[in-house]
Amino acid sequence: MRIIRRRHLLGLGLLGITLLFCGCLLHNTLKLQAASSGSVDAFLVLGGSIRREIYVAELVKQYPATKVLISQGSQDPCILLIFQRAGAPLDHVWLEHCADSTFGNFYFNIPILRRWGVSKVKLITSPTHLPRAKWMAQILLGAQGIWVEVDTVEEQGIPGNQESLVKTGLDVTRSLIWAVLSQGIQPQCSQVKPLAAVDLEAWRQSGFKCEHQGRIEN
Repeated sequence: MRIIRRRHLLGLGLLGITLLFCGCLLHNTLKLQAASSGSVDAFLVLGGSIRREIYVAELVKQYPATKVLISQGSQDPCILLIFQRAGAPLDHVWLEHCADSTFGNFYFNIPILRRWGVSKVKLITSPTHLPRAKWMAQILLGAQGIWVEVDTVEEQGIPGNQESLVKTGLDVTRSLIWAVLSQGIQPQCSQVKPLAAVDLEAWRQSGFKCEHQGRIEN
């Protein structure tokens, strides 16, 4: 009798969990559908090529009110000089220096995007970074109800990202796992600063080097 009762309770518990999961999935799907037709709230730039930062600087001139998050990009003074050269506003541009991989780009920046109340993001990377970066973004950002659009910027020379089936498979797998865990865990990055706060003179004294294709004069 006790065994039957335990099985009954277990069945009810599993049913409850299933209904809760389906409810959350439906809510998230409706949220994504609504976000897909809205305007872009933020530009997320994945580090790996200075051309991505050159591209977003031009984009910011068209959309000066849109927030920009550059994840582990070029050295801070290089990015500052790119924006100054383009005549792009610095007010809504932030630099993140915690990530050390594509997974880290999303791991550390999704909590920031959530705090900003972002519902639609434009992901900026290079064609050589696809489809891995796009799939990871759709999984990880989608799990938070954030719609993703992808803009690609052609690179010159050796690609900043080296892709393989194994690398893609591993990153997609851990993205699926983290999509679930991230519902209750929000990592914090202590190395985030506004672009406007970069001290160019201090960098000039200590020295810095930008990618050649950026054509930046120190």
